[in-house]
Amino acid sequence: MAEDFQALQRRLAAHLRDPTRPPPEVGERGLSVYRNLFFSNVKSFLSGAFPVLRKLYADDDWNELARLFYARHRCHSPYFAEIPREFIAYLEDEHERRPCDPPFALELAHYEWLELALARATDETDAATINPDGDLMRGVPVPSPLAWQQAYEWPVHRIGPDFRPEQPGAVPTWLVVFRDRKDRVRFLALNRLSALLLEKITEQNGATGAELIRQVARDLVIENVDNALHSGRQMLETMRAKEILLGTRRSSKPSPSGRERRTPPTLS
Repeated sequence: MAEDFQALQRRLAAHLRDPTRPPPEVGERGLSVYRNLFFSNVKSFLSGAFPVLRKLYADDDWNELARLFYARHRCHSPYFAEIPREFIAYLEDEHERRPCDPPFALELAHYEWLELALARATDETDAATINPDGDLMRGVPVPSPLAWQQAYEWPVHRIGPDFRPEQPGAVPTWLVVFRDRKDRVRFLALNRLSALLLEKITEQNGATGAELIRQVARDLVIENVDNALHSGRQMLETMRAKEILLGTRRSSKPSPSGRERRTPPTLS
């Protein structure tokens, strides 16, 4: 009996995920209720997690995308809060692009997911290890664990119903998505210099702000180092004002939290 019941459960689950598969021998009325309930919950979760992406689809096309994800993807987490992350994995590894899918769908979804994940992040900092008013040029800048940097081929922060680019940008779109002390999730668009500078700061190699700027100038073959130092100083102050940087390091600890910095999954 146990095997029969387990077989019934598997057939029921398979049918609920993909109604084209044969249902178990139970009442159609009950099946219909469960089919609609389960799928509606998943679709509602996706629509709430990816509001900009949702607006770019006609209803039927969005319903089909949600149905394909629900039927084909095997989630690795039992938590509903992880559904958006699983959707990213589906788009990246399993989804076969349809004519109605914008070419930037994956990157836009990842950007929206970053905002959602950052709103739920629980990283904390040890204020005793940070001087919030420290000299960012002479001291070691400390990045916020709630500031996540990402590069995209598409200008995802500008995409919406009124702006749907057909080609990637001529240069990457560098963004840092961050959460401030008021728990507001925001973003800052970076240029090549500031993106590389923030990347080096995040590596926490013990270099001062001025040393990091000089490293960036060498990497980018910038001949006028004085101009680079001037621009770099302004970038550092801007990032501190926005709480992307928390200040300078007081001690030799590798991270403001005393732990390894948490970084979000990136697109391959």
